[in-house]
Amino acid sequence: MASTALPRNTLLRRTITTDSTFSSNANSANASPTDSPSHSASSTSLSSLGSVNEEDISTTRAKLLDTYGNEFELPDFTIKQIRDAIPAHCMERSGARGLAYVARDVASLAITFLIFHNSVTPENVPSYAARFALWSLYTFVQGLFGTGLWVLAHECGHQSFSPSKTLNDTVGWICHSALLVPYFSWKISHGKHHKATGHLERDMVFVPKDREQYASRMGYLVHELSEVVEETPIATALHMIAQQLLGWIMYITTNVTGHNQHERQSEGRGKGKSNGFFGGVNHFNPSSPLYEAKDEKLILLSDLGLAITAGVLIAIGKNFGWANVAVWYGVPYLWVNHWLVAITYLQHTDPSLPHYEPHAWNFARGAAATIDREFGFVGRHLMHGIVETHVLHHYVSTIPFYHADEATEAIKPIMGKHYRSDVKDGPIGFLKSMYKSARWCQWIEPCEGAEKEGVLFFRNRNGLGVPPQKI
Repeated sequence: MASTALPRNTLLRRTITTDSTFSSNANSANASPTDSPSHSASSTSLSSLGSVNEEDISTTRAKLLDTYGNEFELPDFTIKQIRDAIPAHCMERSGARGLAYVARDVASLAITFLIFHNSVTPENVPSYAARFALWSLYTFVQGLFGTGLWVLAHECGHQSFSPSKTLNDTVGWICHSALLVPYFSWKISHGKHHKATGHLERDMVFVPKDREQYASRMGYLVHELSEVVEETPIATALHMIAQQLLGWIMYITTNVTGHNQHERQSEGRGKGKSNGFFGGVNHFNPSSPLYEAKDEKLILLSDLGLAITAGVLIAIGKNFGWANVAVWYGVPYLWVNHWLVAITYLQHTDPSLPHYEPHAWNFARGAAATIDREFGFVGRHLMHGIVETHVLHHYVSTIPFYHADEATEAIKPIMGKHYRSDVKDGPIGFLKSMYKSARWCQWIEPCEGAEKEGVLFFRNRNGLGVPPQKI
């Protein structure tokens, strides 16, 4: 059981995951609000060996090792313990405070546009190269402010923006629609992600490839992966660029990185449908297996929001030119998508994180299979702490971001070694983690000798960390 002693650190201190070590005792987590894991074959068999010394058993039982080689132990705390540890005032939401943050972000976007539009002109800046550089800076800055607005709409989707569902959904729909995000469609699928984080058959985003899927994508046989040569750094970089440019668009249009178990959809909507182009799985079609029949009007309302924004952009393009639309809105939009994919990818992809087969999953375990990082001023102020307090967010998503640091500190003693954070090198470390995770985390597989435990970890072909199994 994790220690409940209060930490001596300040609110912003975080534990660096790679320095932690794990013990070999795999205890079961309790009090899932949804599924509870059944006993694995190994734990059931151990219970029948009453006369055998437990210390002797532990020496023969296969170990669970994360990619770093740290021994992994299943979380043994309950959801009730997590919620009870959080101060009551951290649950309080203020609509006025939320609207003030929206006004701040919208004002930042508007003021930035006015400054550049009025100042960076051929008259004021005769050099084309200088104007190009300044407008490139504009797109980057607007991308940061736009991501902040995206995060506030994300708060609305979780009902952490205010106590009013009507206000939350109104603000969320307007803000996300302005960013070409289908608000209700995303809200529904994202809620399902929170209910099944780390579940290999039900999670909705960044479900990692298993060994067979990865081998097939790379053109290898499964048994060849342990002998395949290292992926070149340039290949890793090209994959990352494609992910950052197209990841979000591919997700909402083809459900890439989401689960592909649509045949199991309760209303039969997934029959014959699968992820990919023309597979019938997307965030725009009311008949998509991501949704139920009751969601149809909300999906159409999301589409209406996108149509309104598209109409406004078309009108601007016709009146002011498409090149201006590309600079004013298009490139900042790609920056927002980049940050969104980077943030989400790094929240759920790390050499220390487990993933669970259905029989081993429960809510407490899944929510702990996330990681906090540090992005400095940009993360804490412009992006409203979404990078730094994600673990807490997966346990209680209705806590507003301005209380999340305090609530995070409150749950750390309960989570103990199961709280994961990587803050080495601050914002630079956050950016470096993208490349590191791409190199270390290529597919998941069970640990050797522990195939029945239902806990899988990342492995890679690059000779980093625990080697893949030889088949």
